[in-house]
Amino acid sequence: MTSTTDLPAGASTDASTDASAATGKGLARVLGPAGGVLMVLSCITPASSLFIIVPEMMASQGSGVVLTVIAGIVVSVAVGACYAELGTRVASAGGEYAMVTHTLGKGVGWLTFALSGVLLWLIPPIIALGTADYLTDIVTIDRGLAAAVVMLLSAGIAILDVRSNAFVTGIFLGLEVLAASVVAVLGVFHLQRGPGELVVPHVVGEGAVNPFTAAILVSGLTVGMFVVSGFGTAAYLAEEIVEPRRNVARVVFWSLGLGGVVILVPTITTVLAVDDLGALATGNFSEFVRAWGGDATAVAVNLGIAIAILNAAIVMVLQNARVVYASGRDRSWPEPVNRAVTRVHARWGSPWVATLIIGIPGAVLAYAIDIEALLGITSVVISAMYVVVALSALKVRRMESAAGWRMPLWPLPPLLVVVVVGYALLSSTGTDLAITGALLLGAFVYYLAYLARKPEDRFIVIDPTDDPVLAD
Repeated sequence: MTSTTDLPAGASTDASTDASAATGKGLARVLGPAGGVLMVLSCITPASSLFIIVPEMMASQGSGVVLTVIAGIVVSVAVGACYAELGTRVASAGGEYAMVTHTLGKGVGWLTFALSGVLLWLIPPIIALGTADYLTDIVTIDRGLAAAVVMLLSAGIAILDVRSNAFVTGIFLGLEVLAASVVAVLGVFHLQRGPGELVVPHVVGEGAVNPFTAAILVSGLTVGMFVVSGFGTAAYLAEEIVEPRRNVARVVFWSLGLGGVVILVPTITTVLAVDDLGALATGNFSEFVRAWGGDATAVAVNLGIAIAILNAAIVMVLQNARVVYASGRDRSWPEPVNRAVTRVHARWGSPWVATLIIGIPGAVLAYAIDIEALLGITSVVISAMYVVVALSALKVRRMESAAGWRMPLWPLPPLLVVVVVGYALLSSTGTDLAITGALLLGAFVYYLAYLARKPEDRFIVIDPTDDPVLAD
């Protein structure tokens, strides 16, 4: 089945034919559920979340960090339910913008693409910048240079076929899970307190031990949610997943569950193993591991973190290239651009031009710009994307659409996302909200000036879920 949005009768078949001609053979459905889980887990990068994000949470949440991470995972499961239901109905490499377009219309869909576009180029180099920090025991290298090299390596690997990428990322994923497991095991052998600390946690501040409160949990919830962010990769890979109507939801929830375990177990053992709770506010996992297992173990774990960062960058470049590819196939740009970004590699079957369009600018951004200063904007953009996807999940049941996975307890999960993530969005700084609003305004002007002028020829968002031409 090929469907489009807001098209006149009879336009759908022509759009599918033209898109197929423009892309050559298109993307092939060759990725099984296991390969999909490996790819999505690599994008979640549980080791990176554990070693980079969790220590920041410990500083403000104390031993309550475990409850905050659990709460964040619960909200993420609700977000994942929205992605799973929409992704099984519209299995397009366009991800969020394709799902939103088919439920809320072209205008909102294009603004969603604008939001995702910010993340396409900003998040991979931001992640890559952490590489040099974890290589200091082995080599001293400029942070920007190390990040640029990671971006270029990631682009080179992402051009390979998706099954080869699943194999490579699977190996790297195993190494980063091993690093997380080392922390968990060392923590078990150095326990200092009982599990009651997890139930009635404390926060250390200004030399005093204070009870953990609900207000403290809420203050850290937005960060807790993003500890397992990355499961949306399943939506970007849906066009290459075998039997997407059945398997996309499996990939989303298996990835969320496994990623949550890899992050949560070492966090629990660390909270129970540190000499005193004050260490949670000032220490990090490298210091804990060095104290528990010695210098050699700390170096090995740091190397595992660096590998985790490279692994995440590979999958992010790969998934983001799919969005660029889909935007060209869906005729979002002038025809020369559409033809370029939809070129598929003759041997590897990957959108190689779109991959380079993500990787090379990412390397430049990492090397030349203080891109970490844009972290606040990325947080606002991610929150806005989650809210729009949740609104789409609320509407999709009211539409005549193909069968797909149906979330339990609908509409409670998307309503939870709208309330919780919407609150986090409104709590963002005025500057970040203003910059995001300006980006959306520019995107809307482009939509009105170019895309909306010829709706029958431009931004024709194809649903390739069951299309034999686009799926083979």
